[in-house]
Amino acid sequence: MSAPTLRSIARDLGLSRTTVSAALRGSSRVNQETAQRIRAAAEAAGYHHNPLAGAVMSEIRRSRGQSFRGVIAAVDVHEPDRPSHSLIFHRELIAGASERASELGFKIEQFTAGRDGITLPRLNTILQSRGIRGLLLLPAWGDPDYTALDWSRYAGVYTDYIIEKPALHTICSDHYRSMMHGLQRLHALGYRRPGLFLQKHHDERLQHRWEGAFLAFQQRTPGVETIPALVSEELTREKFIAWFKEHKPDVVLGHRTEAMVWMRSAGARIPASHGFFCLNVLIQDVPCAGLDLQPRRLGAQGAEAVIAQLHRNDPGIPPLPSLTTIPARWVDGPTIRDVKSAPVRRSAVPA
Repeated sequence: MSAPTLRSIARDLGLSRTTVSAALRGSSRVNQETAQRIRAAAEAAGYHHNPLAGAVMSEIRRSRGQSFRGVIAAVDVHEPDRPSHSLIFHRELIAGASERASELGFKIEQFTAGRDGITLPRLNTILQSRGIRGLLLLPAWGDPDYTALDWSRYAGVYTDYIIEKPALHTICSDHYRSMMHGLQRLHALGYRRPGLFLQKHHDERLQHRWEGAFLAFQQRTPGVETIPALVSEELTREKFIAWFKEHKPDVVLGHRTEAMVWMRSAGARIPASHGFFCLNVLIQDVPCAGLDLQPRRLGAQGAEAVIAQLHRNDPGIPPLPSLTTIPARWVDGPTIRDVKSAPVRRSAVPA
């Protein structure tokens, strides 16, 4: 027996295909009693809507017959208090997603909720009118709530730790593993007193993965001296220098490269006497060693995951959300002294 189609349902009910299609899309143009009859018949026949087919027709109508490319919406949320450097991360992530989506016959379009009057209900209307069924949700500084979107229509993936409103599949950097391997390599280069500084909110939104790996490394690695992490609501020069002078780390790990200025003001000579290791080299403003969190690869993986869900006709909130993590890459730089004169090359963090 062949699978039920809009045409076969329309024929059985004695209605037009257009009426059946509109009713199953929830259009108010169809009489409520007729719509209920159509939905009941579709359910009884085992009919399942194919979002890709709808997207194809929508794009063909919009482009007047030009070659079809499916659309994935890269959805951001307007956050005035978000750090400016996040724009660079988002740009790279979208570039990776766009490149991979193009290879798979799709294109990425960006939407920002909460700006220029685009509320989530309004965004929902725009996406449905465009026939867009795949959503790539960009990293947020706060705790975004996307529950106002009609998730029965969308396949979505989040590209950071961790969205719970609603809980979706997530693809993000492996912060714990990357920190652990970065510390192991610094240890191999002769550093024995690593120190970590973090902004408290940054630590919390990543569920303490940076700090957790740092503490585990200190506790489990012979010969490493224990230095408490500096975790503060606001990292200031005064707080940093007081911590640096008291605990005397021989290599400092953190995001803000201005810490090197603070270290030098406290007597450090980088890299001769002390090292500095940036936890996200994408946001550095001076050359330094550190971790490349690979946002382009994150974007590519996210696009693949969304498109795979669309091909499986698998919209909605997953019953068991999964987490896929991407390890960072070590990047050489002039802020790390090779204590043992071992050759250091740009390399991937071990898998």
